[in-house]
Amino acid sequence: MTTSRRTFLTTLATSAAASAFARDWTGQVPERYPDPDVIALEPAFSKYIQGNSPIRRLHTGMLWAEGPAWNGAGNYLVWSDIPNNAQMRYLPEDGHVSMMRNNSGNSNGNTFDPQGRQISCEHGNRRVTRYELNGKITVLASEFEGKPLNAPNDVVVHPDGGVWFTDPGYGSMGDYEGNKGELQLKEAVYRIDPSGKIEKVTDAEEKPNGLCFSPDYKKLYVVDTGDAKNIRVYEVVDGAKLSKGKTFAVNKGVLTDKDGKGGSDGVRCDVDGNVWATAGWIGDGYDGVHVFTPEGQRIGQIKLPETGSNLCFGGPKRNRLFITASQSLYSLYVNTNGAHFC
Repeated sequence: MTTSRRTFLTTLATSAAASAFARDWTGQVPERYPDPDVIALEPAFSKYIQGNSPIRRLHTGMLWAEGPAWNGAGNYLVWSDIPNNAQMRYLPEDGHVSMMRNNSGNSNGNTFDPQGRQISCEHGNRRVTRYELNGKITVLASEFEGKPLNAPNDVVVHPDGGVWFTDPGYGSMGDYEGNKGELQLKEAVYRIDPSGKIEKVTDAEEKPNGLCFSPDYKKLYVVDTGDAKNIRVYEVVDGAKLSKGKTFAVNKGVLTDKDGKGGSDGVRCDVDGNVWATAGWIGDGYDGVHVFTPEGQRIGQIKLPETGSNLCFGGPKRNRLFITASQSLYSLYVNTNGAHFC
C-alpha cells in the first residue's frame, strides 16, 4: 500500500519546517518532546512512538557505518566501518565507543548466534566468518560450487542453527569497501547448514542486501538494492528452503523520492511483525528508517540527516533501536521490542 496524498503532503510540510531550523546533533541542545523527526504517517504507528525519547547520535566519524548487532550477554553493540576495515563497539553504561577489531576483512553485516558467537560478512575476504569463544576464526563460507563468493553482505541465524546470508558483491566492485575483483556467481541468498553444507535458496533479486526473519521464522524478508529497490518476502519451508516469493513493499517513488532513486538496505522485525527498514540516497524527508506493517503498509518514519544503512533492536529489553547511517551511529527508544535477540 502507498502513503495517502494527505499524509504525503503533511510529511513534506514537516520536512520543510524541520529544514528551516536545523537540528543540533551535539547533544548539548535538547529536543522538545515528542521528537519531531519520529513521524506517524498513519495512526497505526502512534502506539510505537515513545513520546519522551529523543533520537540520539551516539558516535560519528566513520566512513560508511554498517551491520549493527546487539550482544545481550556482553551488553554491547558491535558494528562495522567498512572502508576503514574496522569493527566498532558501543558500551551503553557510559557511552564509551572503541575500535574492537582493526583488521576485519572489510566486514559489513554482523550478527550473533544463540551461543553468543559473532558472525560477520567480510567484503575483503569474500567470506562469512565466525569468531569462536576462544578467539579463533572459523570460515563458514567462502565459495559456492567451486567459485569464490562475490562479497557477503548481511547475515541472520535461524533457531535450527542455519546461517543465512546475502551475496550482492558490492565489496568486490571497487577497492573502497573491499578488493576489486570479478563477480563469478549470480547474486544470491544462501543458507549454511549446521553440517557445513552451503545451499543457494534464491537468486531472484538483482542485488540481495539486508534480510531478516519474521517473529515466528516462517517468513524471510530480503531487500533488493538493484533497480527494483524493493523488499521481497518469502515463505520459509522446513526452516531451510524458500517459496512463494513476492514483493512486500516498494521503496522508490514514495515520500520525497520524486525521481524513484530511493531504497532500503537493512531490515529488522519487531514482535508485532512490523518491518523496520533503513532508507536513503534521497535527502531530507526520506533518509532514515521507514516502518511497514506485516501487510506492507508504510506507517511510520524516523528522519535522519544521513542515509540509513542498517539497524537492529538492542538493550536489555530489546526496545532500543540502533541505526547505522553513513558516518554515524544513532539510537532511539521505541514502544515495542525486537522480535529476536539480535
